Amino acid sequence: MSNTILAIDIGSTKICAIIAEIDDEGKLQVQGHGIAKSQGIKKGAITNIELASRTIKKAINDAKRIAGSNITSATVSISNAYAKSLNSTGIVNIPHKDISIKEINRVMQTALYNANVPNEYEVVHVLPYNFRVDDQDFIEDPFGMNASRMEVDVNIIMTQKSNLSNLKKAIRSAGVEIDGIVLSGYASAIATMDEDEKELGVAVIDLGGQTSNLVIHVGNSIRYNDFLGVGSNHITNDLSMALHTPLQIAENVKIRHGNLVETSNEVIELPIIGDEENRNGVSLEIVHSVIFARVEEALMILAKSLDKSALKEQIGAGIILTGGMTKLKGIRELAQSIFPALPVRIGKPREIDGLFDELKDPAYATVIGLLLYRAGEHTQYEINFQQELLHSKDVRTDDLGDIKIGNTVKETEVKREEKKHKEDTKESDNIIFDDLPDIGADKQNPIKKLTNWAKQLF
Repeated sequence: MSNTILAIDIGSTKICAIIAEIDDEGKLQVQGHGIAKSQGIKKGAITNIELASRTIKKAINDAKRIAGSNITSATVSISNAYAKSLNSTGIVNIPHKDISIKEINRVMQTALYNANVPNEYEVVHVLPYNFRVDDQDFIEDPFGMNASRMEVDVNIIMTQKSNLSNLKKAIRSAGVEIDGIVLSGYASAIATMDEDEKELGVAVIDLGGQTSNLVIHVGNSIRYNDFLGVGSNHITNDLSMALHTPLQIAENVKIRHGNLVETSNEVIELPIIGDEENRNGVSLEIVHSVIFARVEEALMILAKSLDKSALKEQIGAGIILTGGMTKLKGIRELAQSIFPALPVRIGKPREIDGLFDELKDPAYATVIGLLLYRAGEHTQYEINFQQELLHSKDVRTDDLGDIKIGNTVKETEVKREEKKHKEDTKESDNIIFDDLPDIGADKQNPIKKLTNWAKQLF
């Protein structure tokens, strides 16, 4: 039986909603999508709930109309803007020596309990990156192992309560309840990483419209996340100011002539701000230098953040660049020069059945990641914002069912035997009493009397 899901990516430049169906095997089929230009959202944070809610509702309604679905709950992305992370450790004893899902949940909840989460923050993800079983380190999966003690190191991702509360209000005002919240950088990583990159360690940089996110996946999960309030819209603003041209014209220049590798002396005619009748000749060399300076600055700041993480040596698979800004020509080559020791690639979101061509773009990596998260592609074990343990294990609760069924079968057989025995006994008793003369009844029964007299006579 298929399950219908709704994913909403709340970005600074666009709101994207996708409705998909998950079948029993976890395979996704896109049913419909809606995209609306963001309003009331700046640098990943909601600044006007009413405006934000209106644009979210528009995107959802467009998706519903195409899909023909009236879904009322959604998995939503939350910006890295006000997210922080901290590490914690949990230790538990295993009384029955076998590690089950219950024990894994207990050790992760202990790690969360031990963490010093500030009062103004709320936990979004608890992600384990290292399990230890009886002092044996780097256990890939402790499930089913025999041990007397288990430890876990977790990365706790949290966000400001006010930010989360505003997000919930905006979504509810759009007529939808939240059933899942995922950090946007985490969702982008899910959509773009492959299994080898997860194994070797990888950094995912999502270059969006007004923000850029850095997420490092090492070991079994996300180990580090950071945020930069710079995106491709800042390039547009810089061009608008440098070329004295309206923002929309600057955006068109960026898309058409944005190139980080080649320069050109060609001159283009652009309208002037406030006087669009007159035009101003601008060299493409100026356009190149403005774009190059802004992108280089953003990548340099992210490179410093990568160094600060102290995980650079563990990133064997290098860097994945995703997000709308990656459409700039030559961005991979520029990133390669800023991260010289690490391979760099542009990451497109994974293919999903029914995905429209316009969504097969790095700008939609986050929303595709949300769908994959709901389809079970989250970290192997994870405590979500509702404090529930997410896992991909088939918990054998049917064991108890088998016992129950077995007992029922045995009980039924026993009852059947007892019933049969009673019937046999009753039957044999009837034979015995019929054969034997009923002394008490002889006096009252003339037929029996005659039978007895005949027996005695012959």
